[in-house]
This record gives sequence, C-alpha cells and structure tokens, in this order.
Amino acid sequence: MKRISVILLLVSIAGLWSCGDDAGKTRKLDREITFKIDSKGAFYRGDSLLGKFDIETADTEYKRTTGLMYRKKMKDNQAMLFIFGDEAPRYFWMHNTYIPLDIIYLDKNRKIVSVQKNAKPLDDTALPSNNPAQYVLEVKAGIYDRLGLKPGDSLAVSKIK
Repeated sequence: MKRISVILLLVSIAGLWSCGDDAGKTRKLDREITFKIDSKGAFYRGDSLLGKFDIETADTEYKRTTGLMYRKKMKDNQAMLFIFGDEAPRYFWMHNTYIPLDIIYLDKNRKIVSVQKNAKPLDDTALPSNNPAQYVLEVKAGIYDRLGLKPGDSLAVSKIK
C-alpha cells in the first residue's frame, strides 16, 4: 500500500509539472517580428551577378536557434544568413517557421554545396546539408530556381552597419 501511495504521488507531481502555463502551447508573440537588415549579399557565377539580397545575419546561438521562426512574411529580396564557427554537416528544420523556404548550404568560401528546396512550413523533418557547410542562407521558396543557382555559385556579403 505504501508503494502504491508513493507511485500515485509521483504520478500526480509529474502531471502538475507537465501542465504548466506553457505546456502544449505555441509561443504567442505580442508583435510581429520584422527583418533587421545588417548586410547586403549577392550571388555570382564567375563574374556574372545572379541576384542580390538584403540580409539579416544570424551569428549568435540565440539568432541561429530562432532563425525565421514565427515570421509570417518576407520579401523576395530578403534572406537570413546563418554563420557558424566551422565547416561541418548541418541540419535545419522548419519548426515554428511559417514561410516556405529554400535552404542554401555554403562552404567556408561561401560557395553553394547543396540546397533543400521548398522546405515545408512547420515541418520538424531534418533537412541535411549533404556536404560540410559553414554558412546557410534561407530565402523564400522558389528563389534558388528563379535565379538559376547551382552548386559552385558564390555568395559575396558586405556589412552595412
């Protein structure tokens, strides 16, 4: 009987713990997240310009973890550039991300090594780089094909602030 009482007590505590204010809820924001453009970017194939972007940089752990989550819109010329300290296999997902994206993986020299096209919103499936990458650029779905990008094309980036 004592063992059953202890088990019931533990089950009750676990139930209370999992029913906190945020349990099972999606984060509610009190304002829309807008782009904070801090860089300009352009894709090139050799000397030929393929496309330009206003870039928001994700260069801290918090920014890389949050990325484009909770955003409802972005313009065709906007992108988020994720910067990592080393070149390694990368995996992205679309957790709490509402905008379909092309996820472009770039090596340490910012040359395209692979892409995950038309990533499905709110999907937690891992989307691998398939090759080591140090940078990842997220753009609206369809932009990769619209610009005719392909592996080996390079991204030039300049800070504006």
